[in-house]
Amino acid sequence: MIHFVKRKIIHPLQQFMLDSRAIGITLLACTVLSLFLANTGFWQEGYRNMWQATFNGTNDHHAHLGFLFIPNSPLLVINDALMAIFFFLVGMEIKRELLNGELSSIKKSSLPIFGAIGGMLVPALLFTLFNKGTDSMQGWAVPTATDIAFTLGVASLLGKRIPVGLKIFITALAIIDDLGAIIIIALFYGGELQRLYLLGCGSIVFILWLLNRNKIKFGIVHWVLGLLLWYCMYHSGIHATVAGVVFALMVPVSYLTKFELKFHAPVYFIIMPAFALANTAIALPGSSFHALNTPLSWGIIAGLCLGKPLGICAACYFLVKKKIADLPRGVNWHKMIGAGLLAGIGFSMSIFISTLAFTDPAQQDIAKISVLLASLLAMLGGFLWLKFEHSV
Repeated sequence: MIHFVKRKIIHPLQQFMLDSRAIGITLLACTVLSLFLANTGFWQEGYRNMWQATFNGTNDHHAHLGFLFIPNSPLLVINDALMAIFFFLVGMEIKRELLNGELSSIKKSSLPIFGAIGGMLVPALLFTLFNKGTDSMQGWAVPTATDIAFTLGVASLLGKRIPVGLKIFITALAIIDDLGAIIIIALFYGGELQRLYLLGCGSIVFILWLLNRNKIKFGIVHWVLGLLLWYCMYHSGIHATVAGVVFALMVPVSYLTKFELKFHAPVYFIIMPAFALANTAIALPGSSFHALNTPLSWGIIAGLCLGKPLGICAACYFLVKKKIADLPRGVNWHKMIGAGLLAGIGFSMSIFISTLAFTDPAQQDIAKISVLLASLLAMLGGFLWLKFEHSV
């Protein structure tokens, strides 16, 4: 998330795009529109099928493009290819924070790091308690994610009720959470490893390292190598989006701010809206409560709405109690609970993990609807908790 831009006169449209509230509003509008189109009128079936229609008319995961094998539907293009660009932006944010930001020292990073770890472990544990022994267990990671855009967007709506220290904590925590999600995707949601393509990935990374070591200007050669890295990763058995993060780590420090600014608008106002439209084209069940009254749904809802604040606050309380870290300036435990509630807004990252965890469309839809419901509850709960804290 772009939060390092210097104060200067910029075009109103640029100002809108750099506002975290605008990102959240855009994604929310796309989600509502997609759910409306998928469940209303004569076009609903066509709208839902549009995203999954294969390019070659088969059910194969890959389509042929000359001698290349690429994703075989609009949904797969978005989830496997375009989302790699999203993770490229996330990877650059992580690298910048590790080098010069809130994660650049142990003192700065200990509270959000352990808070994020607690905020991933407890939701996974709660999900497991609901789903142990069922065929939904592979979705244990769905409630571990935090949507940085929505979380910061809601925090921004609260204005001065959110101290600067709390905003910095939430941002750092969400970035670490993204890193955790990337590691989970790489380790648990890939396919069978293909050694030849993994060797290709390693060779490309080595070449990129050599180019940086010899101070070769970042240009067309690097971008071509980035595309090759994505293609090798796509066929390696590790999810293709991980290539975006690996490539980001190869970007020289001097280019990070420039590339983050260039990719910000395309990612958050083209790729992420397309992701929201494609992945929320869900047919809502007629008896929604009955359909959601499953261990899968309750595991996700409990994980995001209860597990997130419980895990984050418990981990932070332990660090503060042991005098390993201090609460941010101007922040009390009431505000920390509010931050934990906001971190339960899983949305895009949780939906993305749902698409990887489940191959059964019915399970996918239940997981996505549960994520949307839990994110809405976390959004409202966190907002109201922080807005009315002085009246409690």
